[in-house]
Amino acid sequence: MIRFLTAGESHGKAVTVIAEGFPSNLPIKKSYIDFHLKRRQQGYGRGGRMKIESDAAEILSGIRNGKTLGSPISMLIKNKDWVNWKEIMDAEKIPGDTVKINIPRPGHADLVGISKYDFDDIRNSIERSSARETAARVAAGTIARKYLEEFGINVGSYVESIGDIFPKTNFTESLLLNNIRKDFNAWHLSKRSDQSDVRVLDDEHQKKIINKIKTAKKRGDTLGGSFIVVASGVPVGLGTFMHYDRRLDAGIASAIMSINAVKGVEIGQGFQNANAFGSQVHDEIIKSGHGFTRKTNRAGGIEGGISTGLPIIVRAAMKPIATLMSPIESVNLSTMRKVDARRERSDFVAVPACAVIAESMLAWVIAEHFSEKFGGDSIRETKDNYNNYTRKLFSRMKKNFKK
Repeated sequence: MIRFLTAGESHGKAVTVIAEGFPSNLPIKKSYIDFHLKRRQQGYGRGGRMKIESDAAEILSGIRNGKTLGSPISMLIKNKDWVNWKEIMDAEKIPGDTVKINIPRPGHADLVGISKYDFDDIRNSIERSSARETAARVAAGTIARKYLEEFGINVGSYVESIGDIFPKTNFTESLLLNNIRKDFNAWHLSKRSDQSDVRVLDDEHQKKIINKIKTAKKRGDTLGGSFIVVASGVPVGLGTFMHYDRRLDAGIASAIMSINAVKGVEIGQGFQNANAFGSQVHDEIIKSGHGFTRKTNRAGGIEGGISTGLPIIVRAAMKPIATLMSPIESVNLSTMRKVDARRERSDFVAVPACAVIAESMLAWVIAEHFSEKFGGDSIRETKDNYNNYTRKLFSRMKKNFKK
């Protein structure tokens, strides 16, 4: 079983993560982790914080000479902005008056946070609920990503829409119809989308989106959008229908929904399938070499909570960032009078970054189920278990059903 735990506040000294349960001798380099941390920071429409931070992981334990030890892996990502917030965020109370925040922002955790935790300062809600925490998730998810790559499993993403602007030719349709090469590698999607300032796959699409973001900036407004995350090379048999909380699609939906500002998740053609005949929805099974495949992939690579062997396709919807430079209505909690909501440094759009974070969360969930199925204290043992399963899968099936 693998798991991770993050800690840290947005403007504290650092965010940290402990990831445990990975087998020994998994090759991993600091530069590989830093590469994906950097990807999380990019995208047109990000705010001033990204100009300050240059995220890099400091590996504190669990890795020696470029390989995992099998022990807990701990990593630290420093917040460079801490020096500007030391007096506000120091663990010890610094003499002097602390300016307390008393105007909650609609759409944030400000009001619900102080209600739940009995805070007298909204700053306490802001700090931990911030998306800054996702830097630690990406660090953990990058370990999971490397683990999966040892078995030919790759994860990638691209932005489908921002501000209701969709491309003329949507690659998602090719994925859902299974009109892709058999050797399709999901990471190639990210390599291509990373070349775009808004992580889309089409130049004309990018131009339209950037113009929409510029309009939002002028208005002091924000934008949301949708993105696609894909995992390729996933073997048949991850997840189960035996218990509700061990279904692969349930774990994926939960993990993606846990990302800040994500308000909708579907696997495959989920919502569209709800409005069609069954004959237009289900993926017909066909014989393919020493195994089976599907004519289409509208189920998004998962049936009955178990992976089918086709690419796993996840679509997520991210709401617009809740902090507005032209704020909407709120209440001053000190006077209980109507006021404009408080401004806080923020992004205008963060859909491209959210897609990268979702890659890490998808990789983590798949790694959880992969580790549960194939186990192993060392990467060699895991590979032996995996190879034994995949080599004999079809022959076992033929033997079981032989007349």
